[in-house]
Amino acid sequence: MASILRFRKLYYVEQAVKCSSVGFESLDQSTKIDQKLNKKEEDVNNLALGINKRKRAKEWRCIDSCCWIIGCLCTTWWLLLLLFHCWPVTLLRVPELPGPGDRLKREGLTALHPVVLVPGIVTGGLELWEGRPCADGLFRKRLWGGSFTELFKRPLCLLEHLSLHYETGLDQPGIRLRAVPGMVAADYFAPGYFVWAVLIENLAKIGYEGKNLHMAAYDWRLSFQNTEIRDHALTKLKTRIELMYITNGYKKVVVLPHSMGVIYFLHFLKWVEKPPPMGGGGGPRWCAKHIKSIMNIGPAFLGVPKAVSSLFSAEGKDASYLRAMAPGIFDSEILGLQTFEHVMRMSRTWDSIVSLMPKGGDTIWGSMDWSPKEGHVCDFSKKSHSHTSLSDNNVNNSDIKRGFRVKALAKYGRIISFGKAASVLHSSQLPTVDSKEFSRTSASLNLNISCGDVWTEYDEMNRQSIQNVAAHKAYTSTTLLDLLRLVAPKMMRRAEAHFSHGIADNLDDPKYNHYKYWSNPLETKLPDAPDMEIYCLYGVGLPTERSYVYKLSPSSRCKSIPYKIDSSVNGEENSCLRGGVYFADGDESVPVLSAGFMCAKGWRGRTRFNPSGIATYIKEYRHKPTTSLLEGRGTESGSHVDIMGNSALIEDILRIAAGATGDEIGGDRIHSDILRMSKGINLPL
Repeated sequence: MASILRFRKLYYVEQAVKCSSVGFESLDQSTKIDQKLNKKEEDVNNLALGINKRKRAKEWRCIDSCCWIIGCLCTTWWLLLLLFHCWPVTLLRVPELPGPGDRLKREGLTALHPVVLVPGIVTGGLELWEGRPCADGLFRKRLWGGSFTELFKRPLCLLEHLSLHYETGLDQPGIRLRAVPGMVAADYFAPGYFVWAVLIENLAKIGYEGKNLHMAAYDWRLSFQNTEIRDHALTKLKTRIELMYITNGYKKVVVLPHSMGVIYFLHFLKWVEKPPPMGGGGGPRWCAKHIKSIMNIGPAFLGVPKAVSSLFSAEGKDASYLRAMAPGIFDSEILGLQTFEHVMRMSRTWDSIVSLMPKGGDTIWGSMDWSPKEGHVCDFSKKSHSHTSLSDNNVNNSDIKRGFRVKALAKYGRIISFGKAASVLHSSQLPTVDSKEFSRTSASLNLNISCGDVWTEYDEMNRQSIQNVAAHKAYTSTTLLDLLRLVAPKMMRRAEAHFSHGIADNLDDPKYNHYKYWSNPLETKLPDAPDMEIYCLYGVGLPTERSYVYKLSPSSRCKSIPYKIDSSVNGEENSCLRGGVYFADGDESVPVLSAGFMCAKGWRGRTRFNPSGIATYIKEYRHKPTTSLLEGRGTESGSHVDIMGNSALIEDILRIAAGATGDEIGGDRIHSDILRMSKGINLPL
């Protein structure tokens, strides 16, 4: 019986094991099926996730491009700074050549005449004294000049603070920016980018210091008379010159203005003689008593065409190239940066830019079918340096090939042309520009429309007026003023109360006693100071903006600038037309015509603009590019700012400051065609 029971027990156990094994097998099969389903579902999810990632990548492509460009620029900038500061000193141990100051000191040159430095536009630092809530923590910190770190942190806030009042041209309510005082105002524009620093260092080598060297810093945004009205800058400059004259043994002062500082100091020369309240009350002999020489560096006496493009479309050569390279960033309606609109809104509050508009009209800059630069061909090839003295009146500069030459087909009198054809066709084939066409018509655009905070005076023009301005037309320096009165009437009304751009018929007319004429060398007389010397020191051999080819902007975005430089337009090989810009000889900023004409002809000898016969000299410095990155910005540069480190320029300045005269340092040195161009200008003297 027991054996039977054991047999039955084994039988049931075996059946149970079989059943359980079958259950496990089915469980394993269902598990495998679930795993396969899960794997398929996971593959589908991964595929969908990949598609979503690709979609997101497409959506962020513009921002990625923007960040990539900014990153490349920043990386390149810091890398160049690293190479510039570290390689020559710590790695290569390249011995530095002695500068002009060291060499002249060994020759026995010492400081004699006090020196005053007058900076130009944008190179002087501005610091905050009162601001809006967005500028908290920036009291007495530089908002312009220096590291510019705050510009990247809060750009719109800084643009607001750098802007002046649109109606008055003075401070906006609740905002006060003032010029940084002292040498640090303009020694460096940004870390590693010198302006006056190299010249100051060389002056110090021969004995200059605070008692006989002064930086006449001022707020370069303001009109020249407003620097006196708001800050008493002209009075401070007069007092400082008188003090330096007395404390340095009654030695006359040598003044070194740069760029726009040249016409700022020209304004001062007239202001200091005039009686108060409009003038400084120094009398007609003040300049003869206190000033030995005025050495104008990179002088913009007759203006610069790039001021036109800045006011008309907030562009220039570099900005138009950058805009063409990255249209998805600057012109993107998605990003809505409105970079150029912000810049235009700010810069049109600066009266100083209007002071740099071309002066002299068609007589100086050329008409529709004539300009002083006719008969030349663009040629950047290196030519032998020449030395020409203006004392020889028989010199025929048309027979001397030198410098940068300009092509005859270019109509340089047409500073703005809409379309390439309008820049070269004869004027008889173009629509005439009638001043009556510039009667302004109001647009129906409501300025309170929700289009963002940026607006310019273009928003007050209707579409028909905008199209009429283009219409295949061309504008000379005379009709340009009418054009700007149309597109920016408020700005021009404000600015033209402080500046004039014509040619005086009769300088004895009492109207020229008004300060609006004092910064135009063609509408004012030099002081009665026959022993004083005036120098025009500037670089040549660099392509400089002379005129522009424009087109209507395709953007339909509200509150946008309707015109832009047509960067797709280029000329033939060796043509002066590149990227929608016609180039001429100059220092990259100021054409030779503007820098040298007054010293070559307008003030040469006794003329109605120079009745006392003040001696004038031209010193041109041919640009020589650096051969390697290790040379930095070079010691033979002719560029508008880099020329401040030019060894030949520094040597000329040091010799004059130490007591030499213009004849003792070699008289005139000319490489360009300034004499030929001046001869072709029919200006009664």
